[in-house]
Amino acid sequence: MTKPVIRAVQRTDIAPGVAFGFRALAIGLALCTGGVFILLLGHNPFAVYGSMLRGSLGTEIALTETIKMTIPLLVTSLGVTLAFRMRFWNIGAEGQICIGAIAATYFALFHADWPGWVLFPVMMTAAFVAAGLWGAIPAVCKARFGTNETLFTLMMNYLALYIIQFLREGPWKDPAGFNYPKIARFAQSAQMKGVLGIHWGWIVALVLLVLVYLYMRRSKQGYEIDVVGQSENTARYAGMNVSKIIVRTMVFSAGICGLAGMIQAAGANRTLTESVAGGVGFTAITVAWLSQLNPLAILPVSFLFAMLQRGSGFIESIFGISNAAAAVLQGVLLFFMLGCEFFVRFRLTVRKEGVSVHA
Repeated sequence: MTKPVIRAVQRTDIAPGVAFGFRALAIGLALCTGGVFILLLGHNPFAVYGSMLRGSLGTEIALTETIKMTIPLLVTSLGVTLAFRMRFWNIGAEGQICIGAIAATYFALFHADWPGWVLFPVMMTAAFVAAGLWGAIPAVCKARFGTNETLFTLMMNYLALYIIQFLREGPWKDPAGFNYPKIARFAQSAQMKGVLGIHWGWIVALVLLVLVYLYMRRSKQGYEIDVVGQSENTARYAGMNVSKIIVRTMVFSAGICGLAGMIQAAGANRTLTESVAGGVGFTAITVAWLSQLNPLAILPVSFLFAMLQRGSGFIESIFGISNAAAAVLQGVLLFFMLGCEFFVRFRLTVRKEGVSVHA
C-alpha cells in the first residue's frame, strides 16, 4: 500500500514563541488577503481597516456597543466549552439561548410586579433550568442510545425558534402590535439596569467566567470531564459513571447558554424576538476552538470577534459595502485565524525515499 507523501503529525509540544509566531503570521496574511479583496471592491484597505477600528472602539458609544456584543458571545462560548471538553459536540447553543430567553420572558411578562431582587434571580434560574433540561434531551439519548449529538442538537435549534414564533403569534402576542405580531416590551422592572453605562449582564458574564474556570480546573467534576473527553473507556475503567457525567455536563453547558438568552432578552433587546440568539450560538463554537477551550482565553477572543462584527457593520454604512461583502471579509479573516491553529497543533511530514522530513 502506497504511503502518503505528506502527512500531518500531532505536535507533542510547541514553544510559546513558535505558537505566537504562527498566529502573528496568520493575522498578517489575513489582513493582506482581506486588503486585496477590499482593493478589488475599489476601496483603500487602510481606510477600511481604520474605520473598522473606529466603528468598534473609536468612541464611547462604539465601545459600549462592542462590549454589549461581547457579553452573550462570552457566556455562550463558556457554555459550549464545557461540552466540547468532554468531546460532546453541542451545536445547539442557538436553541438553548432561545429556550433560556423564553423561560425568562414568562416571568418578565406575567410577574413584572415582583420586586427586582426576587424577579431577576427567578428569571436567571428559570433560564438556566429550562435550557439545561432542553440540553439534557440529546445528552440522555447519547448516553443511553448512542445517538449523534451533532445532528440532534442542531435540529433542536429549529424547534426552539418555532416555539418563539408560536408564542409571538399566539398566546404572548402583544395586542398593541396590530397586524405586526410581536411580544410586548418588558416592563421597566424586568429590564436589566445599566452599570457603568452597560446593562449588568457584563457582571454576570465575568462571574460565570471565574466559575467555569474553577469548575474545569479545580473541581473533581472538571477532572471527570477531561477524562471522559480523552477516553470513555478509561473513564469507565477508573470507575466513573460516564452516562451521568455526560448528562450532568450537558445540563450545565446548555444552562449557561440559556443564561445568555436571558441576558439578551432582559438586557439588550428588552423583549423576546426570533433574533434573540442572532447567530451567537454558532459563532461561540469558533470562539471556543480559537480559545483552545480555555475559559480565560475566551474573554479576549470574544471581544475580538465582537470588534470584527461591529466594525464590519460600520464599514457597510461608511463605504457602502454590502452585507455579503462584509461577511466575505469576516470569513477571510476567520479562515486564516482558524487555519493557523492547524499548524500550531500539527506539523507536516514529507516522506522522501523512506526518510521523513519535518516541515
